[in-house]
Amino acid sequence: MNINLSSFPSSDGATPAMAQWFALKAQEPEALLFFRMGDFYELFFNDAEAAAMALDIALTTRGQHAGNPIPMCGVPVAAAPAYLARLIRRGFRVAVAEQTQSAPKPGEKPLKGPLTRAIVRVVTPGTLTEDELLEAGRQNLLLALAHPPGRVKRNGPVGVAWIDISTGAVETQSLPAEGLAELLVQLDPAEILAAEEIIPPAYADRRAPPVDGAKTSAAAALDAARRTVARAFDVAQISVLGDFTDEEAIACAMALDYVRRSQAGNMPRLSRPMRRGEAGTLGLDPATRASLDLLQGRDGTTTHTLLDAVSRTVTAAGSRLIATWIAAPSTDAALIARRQEAWCWLRDTPSVLASLTALLRRTPDLARALGRLSTGRGQPRDLAAIRDALHTANAAVALLQPASDARTPALIREITAGLYGRADTLLETLERALAEDLPLKLEDGGVIAQGFDETLDRHRALRDDSRKHLAALQLRYVDEFGVPNLKIRHHAQLGYIIETSASAAARLRDREGVMLRQGTANLARFSTPALADLDRAILDAGERAAVLERQIFNGLVAQAVAHDALPEVATLFALTDVLQSAAVLAQGGAWCRPDVTEDQQFELHACRHPVVEAALERGARFVPNNCMLPPAERVMLLTGPNMAGKSTFLRQTALAVILAQAGLPVPARAARIGIVDRLFSRVGAADDLARGRSTFMVEMTETAAILRQAGPRSLVVVDEIGRGTATLDGLAIAWATLEALHSQLGARTIFATHFHELGMLTDSMPRLTPYTMAVREWQGDVIFQHEVRSGAARKSWGVHVAQLAGVPEPVVRRASRLLAALERDHARTRPALPLFETEAEQAGTQMPDRLRAAIEALDPDSLSPKEALQAIYDLRKLMLEQNGPLA
Repeated sequence: MNINLSSFPSSDGATPAMAQWFALKAQEPEALLFFRMGDFYELFFNDAEAAAMALDIALTTRGQHAGNPIPMCGVPVAAAPAYLARLIRRGFRVAVAEQTQSAPKPGEKPLKGPLTRAIVRVVTPGTLTEDELLEAGRQNLLLALAHPPGRVKRNGPVGVAWIDISTGAVETQSLPAEGLAELLVQLDPAEILAAEEIIPPAYADRRAPPVDGAKTSAAAALDAARRTVARAFDVAQISVLGDFTDEEAIACAMALDYVRRSQAGNMPRLSRPMRRGEAGTLGLDPATRASLDLLQGRDGTTTHTLLDAVSRTVTAAGSRLIATWIAAPSTDAALIARRQEAWCWLRDTPSVLASLTALLRRTPDLARALGRLSTGRGQPRDLAAIRDALHTANAAVALLQPASDARTPALIREITAGLYGRADTLLETLERALAEDLPLKLEDGGVIAQGFDETLDRHRALRDDSRKHLAALQLRYVDEFGVPNLKIRHHAQLGYIIETSASAAARLRDREGVMLRQGTANLARFSTPALADLDRAILDAGERAAVLERQIFNGLVAQAVAHDALPEVATLFALTDVLQSAAVLAQGGAWCRPDVTEDQQFELHACRHPVVEAALERGARFVPNNCMLPPAERVMLLTGPNMAGKSTFLRQTALAVILAQAGLPVPARAARIGIVDRLFSRVGAADDLARGRSTFMVEMTETAAILRQAGPRSLVVVDEIGRGTATLDGLAIAWATLEALHSQLGARTIFATHFHELGMLTDSMPRLTPYTMAVREWQGDVIFQHEVRSGAARKSWGVHVAQLAGVPEPVVRRASRLLAALERDHARTRPALPLFETEAEQAGTQMPDRLRAAIEALDPDSLSPKEALQAIYDLRKLMLEQNGPLA
C-alpha cells in the first residue's frame, strides 16, 4: 500500500453528502471508509484508489470537489463480506458508515439534505466476527503490549493482554521483554496494539495505527486502566477478577478500549480475563517452532504440519483448542495425566466414541455464534446454533452418563456434569420461538414461529389476508377495465399500483377515480382510492409485524448472551472434541499413551515422524527408531550421511515431546518422558537476508540462545552446528558447544554432526554415547536404511549424495579422486585432539567470583552519573585486590 489514506482534500465547498463523508473520514483517517449509498458502499478520493487497486475493481468518478473530479469505486452491500475479507487480508482497516435514518415513505414529506450516517463499526484484523472473514479452526487474536508505569528498565516486565472477540476469550500475562518474541510466535496474533519501541521488528507490520498516543502506550494512568477493566467486566474493582500486575492492567485496558471503539462504543460479551503464568508451559522459542512446522508450514498453509497430521477433530472449536494445546504444551504432569486418562477411556469404550463423534459432527460453533450475537451482528441461524448446541449437550449427557461409573476419569465426569441441564429453560424458549425453516437474514421475516406471540400472529394475519385481497382486487380490475394483462404490483416509491402496457393505458385514463402516477414508453402505472387504502393497511400491518419480530428476536438474543452457562458449554464441547480426536488417533495401537514423569528419563520405543508418515504414498512403510537418553547417557552424538534420516530422527523426537506434554498420543510403541521445561530444535539451515544475517550468523545466534537458556530439564536437538564456515572453525565451535551441553548445562541432547572427530570425545565425556545412521554398500551402490544404531559413521557419503542429486558424472568422479587424496593427507597429518584444558588455561578464562557477583548486581539503567562513576572505582578496586596491579 503506497497510498496515504489519511491524506484527503479540505472539506471546504463540499456538497452536503460529501461534507458527511469528510466528517466521518476524519474520525478514522487511517481506515478505508465504506460509505453507504443505497445498495452500495462507496469509497472516495485516496480510499477509492487504494480499494480499486486492492480489489481489482473499476475506478471511476462521481461529481466534483474543488474543481476536480472525485475518484470513486463501490461494492454491493450484499457482497460486502467477500470484499472485506480481501481487504483485511491485504492489511487494510475498514470503517463502515451506515445510514442511521430511514428514507421517507411514499406520501411523507421529503427530507432536507442527505440521510444521517454514522460509523457503526471499524473492521480490523483483530476484531473480526463473521464466518466469512475468519478461519473456522484458528483463533483470531487482538493483542496489546504495555510497560508498567514509570521509567522503563531494559528487559523489564512487559504486560500482554489478548482477546479473541469472535469467542469472547480474554487472557493476560506479564513476562520479561526477552520472552516476548517466544509468546508472540506461540499466539500468532492478527493485530497488535503497542508503542513502536516495544513490538519486535518481525511483528511491526501487524501493529495497529496509534490512537491518541495514550491508548497505544503505557502512558495511560494506572488508575484509569484499572477502572476501565473493572467497568468492562461489571465489577467494583479489578482485584475481584484476579491479581493482575500494573502492566497487565494497562495492556488489558488498551485492548478493551480498542474493541469498544471498533464496535462504535458497544462492548461485546467477553469472558472474565484469565491470568496466565510463565510456569506450566513448555518453552518453545521462535526458531524451534519454525523448525518443527507445528501449526503452519513454511509455505503458510497447514498442510504437512503436526496439527494436520494428528488432528481428528470434527468441530471448528475443537480445531482451535487442539492447536492451542500443540502451541503451548504443558509441564504439569497431573494435567497431562488427566487429559490422557480421558481419551484413553473413550478409546477403550468404542461404542460411546463412535456415537459421540457423530454427535459432535452436528454441533455448531457455539462460541462464535455467541460472539456475533453479542456484537449485534447475529442472524437467526446464530440463535438456532445455540438451540442445536444445547440439544447436542443433552444428547451427549445421555450418551456419557450411562457408561460412567466410579472408575470413569475425572475429566469425563466433569464434562458430563458441565453439560447436564445447564440451559434447559433457554432451550425450551428457543424451541418454541424459532421457526422450523429459518431465513438467512432477519430482514427476510419468518424468524419467529407461528403461535409464539399472539400479537405478532395478528399482524401477520392482517398482512397475509390483505395480500389475498390484492389478488381479488386485481381480478376485479381486469374484468372492470377489460385489460387482461393488468397487474397489481408494488413499487418502491409509489406503493401498490396498477401496471399495464402503454397501449392499454387509454382504457384507464378517463375512468373516474383512476389516477395516472407514472408513464414510460412501454408501461403506465395507475392508482385508485381502494388500492391506496389497501396499500396503507398492508404497509402498516407488515411494518408492525417486522418491528415486533425484531423486538422478539432481540429479546431472545439478550437472553442468550446473558446466560452464564453458554460460554462454559462451548468450552466443554471443544474439550470433548479434542479428547475424541485423541481417542480416534490412538485406536489401532499404532499410537501410545506416553508415561510422562517428573524425573529426567527419556525413552522412545519404535517412534515415528507423524508428518512424514502421513505424507508417505500408500503401501510405503516408515522405519521407526528408538531413542534412549537416560541420565547416565543423556547426550547422543549422531553421525551419518546426508539423506540417511538424521533430520527426520531429530524432528520426530522433538515432536514426540510436544505431543506427550500436550496430553495427546505419541506415534510410538511405548514412551517414557521426564517433563521437559524447554525444547530447542535447530534442524535445517536458513539465512535472514531482510535483517542482514547470513546462514552461519543465524545458526550462531540460535546456538547462543540454547547455551544461555537450556538447563538440566531441557531437550536440545541440533543438526550440524559449525557448518557454513571453515572446517577447523566449525569443528572448534561444534566441539565447544557439545562440551557445554554435556558438562555445564546437563541437558538431554541429540547432537547430529558430520565432524567425525567428535566421536573421540567419549572418553572425556562419560555421558556421551555415539550413534549413527545405518548405511549398507551393495555392488557399488549405497543403501540408506534409515535406522539409528550404536557406533560412529566411517564417512559422510557426500559424493554419493551429490551423484543422487544429478551432479554430472565427470564432476562426481573427480570429487571421488580428490576425496581419496585428501583423506590420505588428513590421516597422516591429523593432530591429537586437546581433550583436556589445563587448570591454568581454565583459570585464565574465568572471572573471579566476587567480581562477577559485583557486576551482575549492577543495574546500569537505574544508576545516576555519580553512582556509575563510583561503581567503576569499586570494580577497579576489587580487580586489584584479587589479581594484583593491572599490567
